[in-house]
Amino acid sequence: MKKSIILFSLLFSATMFAQETYLQCGEILDVQTGNVLTEKTIIISGKNITSIVDGFKSGGKKDKVVDLKDKTVMPGFIDMHVHIESQSSPGTYIQKFTLNEADVAFQSTIYAKATLMAGFTTVRDLGGSGVNISLRNAINKGTIIGPRIFTAGKAIGTTGGHADPTNGVKKSLMGDPGPNEGVVNSAEDARKAVRQRYKDGADVIKITATGGVLSVAKSGQNPQFTLEEIKGITETAKDYNFLTAAHAHGDEGMQRAIIGGIKTIEHGTLMSEETMELMKKHDTYLVPTITAGKQAAENGAKPGYYPEVVAKKAIEIGPQIQDMFARAYKKGVPIAFGTDAGVYSHGENAREFVYMVEAGMPVMEAIKAATVTNATLLGLSESLGQLKKGYLADIIAVDTNPSKDVETLKNVVFVMKEGQVFKGE
Repeated sequence: MKKSIILFSLLFSATMFAQETYLQCGEILDVQTGNVLTEKTIIISGKNITSIVDGFKSGGKKDKVVDLKDKTVMPGFIDMHVHIESQSSPGTYIQKFTLNEADVAFQSTIYAKATLMAGFTTVRDLGGSGVNISLRNAINKGTIIGPRIFTAGKAIGTTGGHADPTNGVKKSLMGDPGPNEGVVNSAEDARKAVRQRYKDGADVIKITATGGVLSVAKSGQNPQFTLEEIKGITETAKDYNFLTAAHAHGDEGMQRAIIGGIKTIEHGTLMSEETMELMKKHDTYLVPTITAGKQAAENGAKPGYYPEVVAKKAIEIGPQIQDMFARAYKKGVPIAFGTDAGVYSHGENAREFVYMVEAGMPVMEAIKAATVTNATLLGLSESLGQLKKGYLADIIAVDTNPSKDVETLKNVVFVMKEGQVFKGE
């Protein structure tokens, strides 16, 4: 009995005297409603928000106070489409022959830190070599600095398809990769590939439903999965509680993915009106990645930046994404926020907000897509995506209200993740 009383007293004392952080905020964006709250203090204890109170409060002598009185404060952003292991360069296509796994791991830590410092406290990584799983684990342990990562590990494609890792190499190196390497050719293969991702420690499943721009293969838009293969993916993913995503530029491949039960369509470049209606019917979300389309087209026009077969696709497909997004938004297609960072430089993710606004989406809706919507898709609507009591203290700040100047989102001046300040203290 005495031991219990002593233990309770120690725990009570630790709670009573634990340092709290007081963020004195000039403006807070309520991303759920679009309202702006003025002169508030967010109080954080440990990893969580304990309360949001009126006025500028300071707490006790041991508490930390951060002055954000002339800033606009909002939840940390969530990017639903990044490739955290790599970053586009003219040398990208030879790196698989020159970089060791350790080289990829070390460079990924730089990209992870740049992403967090840009205000993106959570990302969904949609495919790499598998190093992305170890990177996630290292960040979770606090070994390195970076955003919270939900990763697909290695994406799943078909033989010769967009995620076939042997595309573009000589025959003696091609071999015959299978489900373990993320290459499937039947519904049975598809199920095995999903289970392998579970075994590997992935969080989400990503397939390449059509050809892609940056793969060394002829088509950037042809359908590359049968409906039966896609259902093998989604039915198994449901058993393992995986969110599913499909890279897709071509319309037929998109339709198969939507009917097959995929939850998010990545890119969606050549989407027809019929497919837009199908997405609304099935509550399938578009992740537009406008930034990647623009950057790929720009890089494709530079002599020698991409192999010739890639440059042709980049110039043809890249510029069409923003216009498709404008039509999809106007049509009422559900929209999530994602950028395909890695096709362009990590840390520039907020460019996507500017392009979404240019295409007709109000800035507060774009911010909601990057917070509330994405948290809901990840199954974390009770802990991420809003500034509320009990939620994780993922908090960022900018100099100006983005409703007045969307460009301010490209210059995040304060970043807190799980109660720890990483920028702007």
